[in-house]
Order: sequence, then structure tokens, then C-alpha cells
Amino acid sequence: MSKNVITSTELTNLTPHHSGKVRDLYDLGDEYLIVSTDRISAFDVVLPNGIPDKGRVLTGLSTFWFNYTKSVVENHVITTEVEEYPDILQPDAKLLNGRSMLVKKANRVDVECVVRGYLAGSGWASYQKIGEICGQKLPSGLRESDKLPELLFTPTTKAEQGEHDEPISIDEMRDQVGSDLTSELIDISFALFRAASKHAEDSGIILCDTKFEFGQRNGDIILIDEVFTPDSSRFWPAELYEPGKPQQSFDKQFVRDYLSEIGWNKQPPAPELPENVIIKTSEKYREAYKLIVGEELPD
Repeated sequence: MSKNVITSTELTNLTPHHSGKVRDLYDLGDEYLIVSTDRISAFDVVLPNGIPDKGRVLTGLSTFWFNYTKSVVENHVITTEVEEYPDILQPDAKLLNGRSMLVKKANRVDVECVVRGYLAGSGWASYQKIGEICGQKLPSGLRESDKLPELLFTPTTKAEQGEHDEPISIDEMRDQVGSDLTSELIDISFALFRAASKHAEDSGIILCDTKFEFGQRNGDIILIDEVFTPDSSRFWPAELYEPGKPQQSFDKQFVRDYLSEIGWNKQPPAPELPENVIIKTSEKYREAYKLIVGEELPD
């Protein structure tokens, strides 16, 4: 396991245009450079510790899935090969290798497109309270982690940093971005989910739910940001799947469990993570990469 943890970036010739919870964005005029750090957040708060190799896993998985889903919808990736980046980035080639991508600029659609295949997380909480998710009624008697009768599209607002994404109904999304665009995004989101679910299933993984971000470029819809990573998706090991309770997952489960155990109030500043939680979380991210891509994360 690589011990070189990158929690912030400052390139030789550029400063970040924007820093999110995990990624740093550099503006190159007609293009963006996206750098995935090893930062990790929980309950919308960035933690003081990084997770070794997390940024490389996120970039590697997104690269795999962007290629895999190109037949469904075009995406924003130009290249992930650092030697093909502009000269201004070459002094930082070592840092950027394996954790960055050069992408096309697009006009972001300010709605996150969430697709749910199973009943978990906030969807399960909503179902327990009112029997529906984002205004969509579900049959009674479903258990936590049950497979849903059909895929659900449950959009959320795209919140600014430090704020929470809020669920909205499909009608509210239509009011916000238009009826035609909403219908297109639902169709594309379902097609992406089905394509990835099949590959995940063949890899011994259940894709529970995921979120997509889309942009518009020259009148076309393109997939942007990241796609089908443990940060944007809930993956479960198929061999351990047992409905009626929460499932083990390939993400920051160890981090969330630890923070719950110590009674953290979910307000900044976040506490330091112990070494064993950091190591276990890094191993989970790498395991997800290996199962999905079919090979170990390159050193």
C-alpha cells in the first residue's frame, strides 16, 4: 500500500480554481484538470486524515467506467495520460499520475441524478416514515436492503460546499431544468445504472444506488464529475448480501462506524481517525477497484 497521502494540491504553475470535499479543480481555459486527493469526508465534513490510495482508486474507477459507458452517453474525459497534458502541467507529472484527468468544460446541470436499485440509506429512512421516496409511493412490507420492484430516480439539489443536498421530486426537477431535459436525464441515468449493474454483478458486487452529474456541451448531454466510485455509489459484496438489515459496503463504512461509536456530533472540526480505521478503509477502496477492474491498483 502506498503511504504517500495527498490531502491538498498546489501545482508548480497553477492554483486550484475550486476545491471540493475530495477533488481539486484547475482551470486551463478551454479545459479543466481534475485532481482526486486522498481527502475523505463523512456527514459532509472533511476529516483531518487522508486515506492512502483513495484518490488513485477514484480516478482509476472513474476512468474504467467512463470508458465502459461511452456507448450509453458521451463523457467529459479528454485523457488521463499525463504525458498528453499541456506543458504547464508537466513539472507536476509525478503528483498527477494516476490521480488526475483532463476534461472538457461543460455547463453543469444543477441537479444530482440519483438512481436506486435497492432500499437503503436515506431512501430506507424515508420509506419507514412515509412509505415513499421523493414523492414516489412504494409497496408496503419492504425490508431494509430489499431490491426495489423497479429502479427509482430520486433527484437532489446540487448544494454548494458546506451545504447538504436536498431531495426533490421529479416534478420539481422539471420545474427547475425543464421537462425534456428531465426526461432525457432519467432515461440516460437508468441506462447507465443497468449497464453498470450487469458488470458489477459479474464481478461479485451489487450496485445498490448511485448518483450522476451531467453537463451540456454544444447542445449535447455529457456525463461529468466521477462515475460509479465508492464515493458516488453504494456497492455491496454479493456473497454477503442478506436483506432485512444494513449491508457491508465498499466505501467509508469503517469511518462512519468509528465516528458513530465515539459519539461525534457531526459538526466541524472532525476528529482524527485511528490508524486501523485508515488502513481498513484504504483496503476496502482497493478491493472495490480490483473486483470491478479485474486487476490490482497499479503502484
